[in-house]
Amino acid sequence: FKAPSRDHPALYRDLLRTNRVHWIAEEPPAELVRDKMMECHFRFRHQMALVPCVLTLNQDGSVWVTLVKPARAITPGQFAVFYKGDECLGSGKIVRMGPSVYTMQQGKNRGENPKKEEIDKIEPAT
Repeated sequence: FKAPSRDHPALYRDLLRTNRVHWIAEEPPAELVRDKMMECHFRFRHQMALVPCVLTLNQDGSVWVTLVKPARAITPGQFAVFYKGDECLGSGKIVRMGPSVYTMQQGKNRGENPKKEEIDKIEPAT
């Protein structure tokens, strides 16, 4: 799927899952173990701005990452790197992604996911 523009909602997502996270200082952080979730920041490209997020720990050591606001062009195979303040907590490879903002908007509008033919018909906003 090729989005019609760089800022098309199909490029944005606010939920992803990593494989087992490699934690640096604590394996995993005590707050995440205790509360099963933890606020922190993340990025998936070097030098991109840090994005506030909430991590949810899974039994297998992977995490669900819920972003405070959707991020553009997240791709499976990239690494999600987690930070608390200036401290790097660890990282995990992105293995699954939630629905795009575009899919979520379509669901709200119609109560169903768009079909491929409908996505292909979309004209870029001018």
